[in-house]
Amino acid sequence: MIDSLAASYAGAFEGRLPPGKRAALVIVDVVMAYLDKSSPLYAGVEDALSSNERLLSAARASGAPVIFTNVSYRPDGLDGGLFFRKIPALACFIEGSPLAAFPPTLQPRESDLVVSKQYPSAFFGTPLASALHAMNVDTLIITGFSTSGCVRASALDALCYGFVPFVVRDACGDRHPRPHEANLFDLQAKYAEVIGETEAASLLASAGVLSG
Repeated sequence: MIDSLAASYAGAFEGRLPPGKRAALVIVDVVMAYLDKSSPLYAGVEDALSSNERLLSAARASGAPVIFTNVSYRPDGLDGGLFFRKIPALACFIEGSPLAAFPPTLQPRESDLVVSKQYPSAFFGTPLASALHAMNVDTLIITGFSTSGCVRASALDALCYGFVPFVVRDACGDRHPRPHEANLFDLQAKYAEVIGETEAASLLASAGVLSG
């Protein structure tokens, strides 16, 4: 067994994905359940919220498409299937719960696309892929909560659907730094490009159009 983590990945997982021609900002589940200290899902991710606020401003300034995702369940959770049964705290997202709301500082506009989902990936069981194709988007700047859950699942599915995923380290958060860092490491190795807020803002800077 190779002792060093970096050495164990060297030579096998060193590919890079360049951006495509048009980027969109995808804000995954930045909702009060992760920000309200009374919530069972509270994650202490206020710094990541601030990063999301700045990136949303950058996307607005550039004219890049903005997609918000949230989670919504009927009162019995039946539409959440096994996922809802596995994680009882998902009851935070039953329709009408204040914990399912977007924070006051990060609100969608009428022109933004809001995708409601029941499972971790922003793509599973939703019209997101077809909407992105209709907007001629091929590159996604992905942020949100949590890194090891819905962000990871959405980035993986983005790759599988043919969208270049850029996951923004500063704008993602998790309940503990270890799963956050481990999942960012694995995403970079296999499924996505993990970047900082400054690089993400640069990718969003020119009206959502990249040089490719």
